[in-house]
Amino acid sequence: MSATVPETRADDSGDLKGSPLVRRPLPAFRVSRPTDRIVEVLLLFSAIFGVFITTGIVFVLVKDSIPFFREVSLVEFFTSRYWTPLFADPKYGIMPLVTGTLMTTTIALVVAMPIGTALAIWLSEFAPANVRELVKPVLELLSAVPTVVYGYFAIGFVAPLFQKIIPGLPTFNMLTAGVVMGFMIIPYVSSLSEDAMRAVPMLLREGSYGMGANRLTTALRVVFPAAFSGIAAAYTLAISRAVGETMIVAIAAGQQPLLTFDPRDQAATITAYIVQVALGDLPHGEIGYQSIFAAGLTLFVMTMCFNLLGIALKRRFREAY
Repeated sequence: MSATVPETRADDSGDLKGSPLVRRPLPAFRVSRPTDRIVEVLLLFSAIFGVFITTGIVFVLVKDSIPFFREVSLVEFFTSRYWTPLFADPKYGIMPLVTGTLMTTTIALVVAMPIGTALAIWLSEFAPANVRELVKPVLELLSAVPTVVYGYFAIGFVAPLFQKIIPGLPTFNMLTAGVVMGFMIIPYVSSLSEDAMRAVPMLLREGSYGMGANRLTTALRVVFPAAFSGIAAAYTLAISRAVGETMIVAIAAGQQPLLTFDPRDQAATITAYIVQVALGDLPHGEIGYQSIFAAGLTLFVMTMCFNLLGIALKRRFREAY
């Protein structure tokens, strides 16, 4: 709904003359509909529900970790080189699990980031529209494959293939698990990065072309930096997904919590250990069972740190158009 008012004109003496010159419209406004209010309430409820769920998860992890840390000191937890809570002489050093988690995640990112970024650049800047509409959904299907399938694919196909290339490589190793996990998270990098690059205004590309740059130079030196905040968000999501992966590392990386930085060795991750203990071998209330909450809290803190880093990068390099 809008209205118009006559615009008056002032003479040299400053007096206003009443003769209208043009009819200037007033700012338009929209009457709020009941459906709009309902949608606003639903969105608010969804936001509050998400915060409530996150708070509940933190509360459970902290509450059930307190009895564990009453028996195990933080110094031992973070400095001991051995994690053997199921042995007769238990040791509770989380570093072997953290090392296995970080090693498999690093291998996965080394695979996923270059391939996913290259795919995103190709889809955004070089692929024809009909090809992009076909390839992108096919790539996103990789994230819909159950992770247990990836796990058995790792030990049934990838591990024997690597054993032909690397003599003496055991069937269960961090290299195999990390590589397969990297293929799994490629869609997280490529799809979100491509969306961020396509959001870059065409004027930036046209300006680069006008300066004599070709399409590859424009993509690498104009589009990629302009979309880096969205690409950083894609990287952060991929890191969080790799850190929290369970079935691939539980099946293909092994179950021995060894403090090693050699990707050819087998090692246990935090999620794999939680799966191992949660199978029901230990009774509730035992310190061994409570250790899974301490491990889960450690994993939660690691993921939160990566997310905070991603938010910081997004704010640092964000470009508004």
